[in-house]
Amino acid sequence: MIAGLGNPGPGYAGNRHNVGAMVLDELAARAGLKLTAGKGARARALSGEGRLAGRRVVLARPLTYMNESGGPVRGLLDYHKLPATDLVVLHDELDIDFGVVRLKRGGGEGGHNGLRSITRSTGTKDYLRVRVGIGRPPGRQDPADFVLKDFSATERKELDLLIAEAADATEELLTRGLEAAQNVVHPRS
Repeated sequence: MIAGLGNPGPGYAGNRHNVGAMVLDELAARAGLKLTAGKGARARALSGEGRLAGRRVVLARPLTYMNESGGPVRGLLDYHKLPATDLVVLHDELDIDFGVVRLKRGGGEGGHNGLRSITRSTGTKDYLRVRVGIGRPPGRQDPADFVLKDFSATERKELDLLIAEAADATEELLTRGLEAAQNVVHPRS
């Protein structure tokens, strides 16, 4: 299952914190999937099942706020009978420069409330992550305010490329596995 993190509603759509959801939308377009709201355990997320990079996948975007992403993610994992180790989370990363994509399994949450919620709900940090670099805030700007602001005009000029690169990295991860995908993706940036 691939989960793209973000906040719900049009007011957050262009925020840095929503880049994971933006990448998920790109993957859904590549797979020809329309994400829809489900019922029961699937009601708090948009999701769709299909094929991507030659593999059967579930694409999911929680409809909750970022800090409550874990509930919908866990509900979908349970519904599809998938272990958390089969989860790929697409998310923004402050500690990586804008435009850089990194892959990893597990590790800390680095203050990311969406990751913290998923770790709490799944009971493990041992899930895959596609970390989309948004960089650190300038000056003394609070990181919490920074992630909830739209990308700058300069960043927006490169945003489509960043989203495509993160989607490519996700497909490499599905096709090659983590270590081989890191060898392809990490030298790019």
